[in-house]
Amino acid sequence: MPRYLEQTYWWAYVHPRAVRLFERQWLVNLILWGNYSRLRNAAIAALGGDLRGRTLQISCVYGDLTRRIAMRLAPGAELHVVDVLRIQLDNLVRKLPAGLLRTQESGERARPSVELLQGDSSALEFRSGSYDRALLFFLLHEQPAEVRRATLAEALRVVKPGGRIVIVDYHRPHRLNPLYWPMRGVFGALEPFALDLWREDLADWLPPGTRTTGLQKRTFFGGLYQLVTITV
Repeated sequence: MPRYLEQTYWWAYVHPRAVRLFERQWLVNLILWGNYSRLRNAAIAALGGDLRGRTLQISCVYGDLTRRIAMRLAPGAELHVVDVLRIQLDNLVRKLPAGLLRTQESGERARPSVELLQGDSSALEFRSGSYDRALLFFLLHEQPAEVRRATLAEALRVVKPGGRIVIVDYHRPHRLNPLYWPMRGVFGALEPFALDLWREDLADWLPPGTRTTGLQKRTFFGGLYQLVTITV
């Protein structure tokens, strides 16, 4: 387990009591000021209307995001979810529809399948260009700068040319946004790496010399959240 995760986010993701507490969709929606469904739907739409081939979700998410993506998979398509924490993967198993989770014994390829894999987002053990698309949903603000850069570099590496990477995360709101100062206080107390996404544009965290065929950004809720779609 990365030390920063154990030290900074034990209360949110690592401890079993944390998983039991936060695995409530109404609570996740409250934390996001009522925007969970809107951001979830926007992320899924940005992945593409017909999810064929292989989709990679980098890190587990509280709520029903993964289940919603799984229900959009085309016949024979695959969704892989990678997370460094076994407790998060075990939690996700309980939320997935029966029959979608692929095991070594099942192996049926005619139907869509979901596979859960334990691994580090900053050092993915996947072949280069092996995925059609990747999703990072509120992950980058939880990572120190060097881990964030490595995670983005790995996402760019494993997505094939012509594929896309969808990122949903925090964004610096306008100073007149009534949540500007409250959220700054929350980040200062609980999420010390999140203010990086206020200080710099997300594109600035891409590896130097990165070449993409397109990068689009949308903001939500007075600029507090952003959705970035990168076409590789």
